[in-house]
Amino acid sequence: MKDFFVSYNRADQTWAEWIAWVLEENGHTVIIEAWDFRPGGNWALDMQRATEAAHTTVMVLSANFLEKGRFTQPEWAAAFAQDPTGEERRLLPIRVGDCQPTGMLALVQYVDMVGQSEAEAEQLVLSALKERAKPATRPGFPGGISPSERVADQKVSFPGTAPHNLPRSGAKEFVGRETELSNLHLQLQESRSLAITAIRGMGGIGKTELALRYAYGQLAQNNYPGGICWLQAKEQNIGTELVNFAVDALKLAVPTDIDLPRQAQFCWRSWPAEGNVLVVIDDVSGVNDIAAYQAIQPYLPPSEPRFRTLLTTRLQLGASIDEFEIKVLSPDASLALLESLMGTDRLNRELDEAQALCEWLGHLPLGLELVGRFLQRKRTWSLARLRERLEANRLEARALCQARPDMTADHESVAAAFELSWQDLDEPVRELAYRLCLFALAPIPWEWLETWYEDIDADELEDWRDEGLINRSLLTLVSDETVQLHQLIREFFRSKFEAWEGAADLKQTYCQGMVQIAQILPQAITRDQILAVTPAIPHLAEASTTWQPWLADNDLIWPFVGLARIYEGQGAYGQAEPWWQTCLEATRDRFGERHPDVAQSLNNLAALYNSQGRYDAAEPLCQEALTMRKALLGERHPDVAQSLNNLAVLYANQGQYQQAEPFLLQALELFIQLLGPEHPHTRSTQQSLEILRSWMA
Repeated sequence: MKDFFVSYNRADQTWAEWIAWVLEENGHTVIIEAWDFRPGGNWALDMQRATEAAHTTVMVLSANFLEKGRFTQPEWAAAFAQDPTGEERRLLPIRVGDCQPTGMLALVQYVDMVGQSEAEAEQLVLSALKERAKPATRPGFPGGISPSERVADQKVSFPGTAPHNLPRSGAKEFVGRETELSNLHLQLQESRSLAITAIRGMGGIGKTELALRYAYGQLAQNNYPGGICWLQAKEQNIGTELVNFAVDALKLAVPTDIDLPRQAQFCWRSWPAEGNVLVVIDDVSGVNDIAAYQAIQPYLPPSEPRFRTLLTTRLQLGASIDEFEIKVLSPDASLALLESLMGTDRLNRELDEAQALCEWLGHLPLGLELVGRFLQRKRTWSLARLRERLEANRLEARALCQARPDMTADHESVAAAFELSWQDLDEPVRELAYRLCLFALAPIPWEWLETWYEDIDADELEDWRDEGLINRSLLTLVSDETVQLHQLIREFFRSKFEAWEGAADLKQTYCQGMVQIAQILPQAITRDQILAVTPAIPHLAEASTTWQPWLADNDLIWPFVGLARIYEGQGAYGQAEPWWQTCLEATRDRFGERHPDVAQSLNNLAALYNSQGRYDAAEPLCQEALTMRKALLGERHPDVAQSLNNLAVLYANQGQYQQAEPFLLQALELFIQLLGPEHPHTRSTQQSLEILRSWMA
């Protein structure tokens, strides 16, 4: 049997491993998940065997253990059940953080390591294992120097004791970034003379919070005993902040008769604390990557392996700096963040709405935190009501504009997070942003932009894209051929775009481009054509819906036609039908009940119903279209002939050949007279008539 099983919450793993090490170092046998539960094993069975195989369960007691103890409760409960009176000392709580045990745990005496030095903590653990607590030497005279005074000058390398100036985190929960934390540490530890890593991402993505959580985690594990220095790039000169840290935390006497860059280098050369040092420079920004790097370069640590430098930035700062790009949260992590702020019961009552809300926010941490904190204050608000307000007011919604002073992010709103980058954009880059925000939330083929900018050199346009937008984390390069905007960045661009004097012309140009794509699709579309045009589907839909008012009268039906033909070509009639129906509604709204495009829309919808065998639905639409065309175009017009032909096909498909024949004869006569005997419509109608008569024979 093993002596001890160490039970802990994952957040306290550093403490658990320290306790296990102390126990084994002093001759005891230990089971601990971090060392003994190996890949490929069954966690639940391993846990059961551990509780059965150890005489004493050590509880690493903290708020994490008590408040998030869904998995740790069975571990200590098993030990408690085996020794409810405590006579066999099967349960040994060791308190490592401020917390107050309640219930049955309140009855069990614990070892209290809170506020102790490493030497004192180790002695407390070992003393707890003894039958009696009698000291090995005579106690000090009560009137003499206290034990705390005797060790006041003792040098301690214990979790959390390295010199630091880390700001307080404002996040209640930190979710969805566990893998990033691990990968970030590995990247920073690469064996190079100068390790500089830049956490990069769009505004509101959580760069500062990730850096802060990483720094606090490393502080707890004492991985940077030489100190952790946090410098804020945008608020003041980072050289001044560095000198202040050296004076306050390191007790350096920095000379004042030299300039600031030389003072900074003095600090690095004279750094007194031993061991690795982590330097974090938060929010490195500038009008471009060159200016941003030049601003911090004089204050960077020297090329020594002990100094590790972590930056946060929206910019790509160059090949000499390792980039660590972070993305938006996963859907599950987004829900977990929202749940931590608004509560589990409230979220579960409207889970579908919560998922839709996370999707609307593009899983951006800043947006989720602002919305979650808003819901904390608005206890009576439903998620449906909030999403309705967001849809109506977009980035100006109160829920996205009420940052709290205790938040880690110092942006007043989501829009403010993007505004910092927007201010640095040149006018041509802004116009490119305007054009991009017209598209749907889907990959955008870059060749469309090149076609749009036919008078601009392709390399210059690419520079606007790369240096202007991608480099500032305002645009994502999905592949070599496509780019895409984040939901909220598109909203931000559109808010700027609507105030721009050229907005109306640009909307019309976008619609014309989508019409041209739709017009290349034949009625009988091939598989290759479908594959080629599939990327256009969401952007055709954007023209048909959001930008419909800017479609010219002659172009109105074309985006609808293109979408419906793509789906019909795949046999997806259910997806095609709404577009034919919406097309009919749009033409009626714009032109009234009597217009050639309304008649064409009736015919298109009827043709779909006909191909589905829904003849009762198709017939009245065909009749209405024929009547309307005769009234608008006269009895002798190719469109009238086409309607006659459509009715004939409809009746023939139902086996009503006697009814179909006269319509085909009328259509054929009109086509011959109006288009000539060799026209494709004429020949096709002639063939249809011959086939019909063969069926009638």
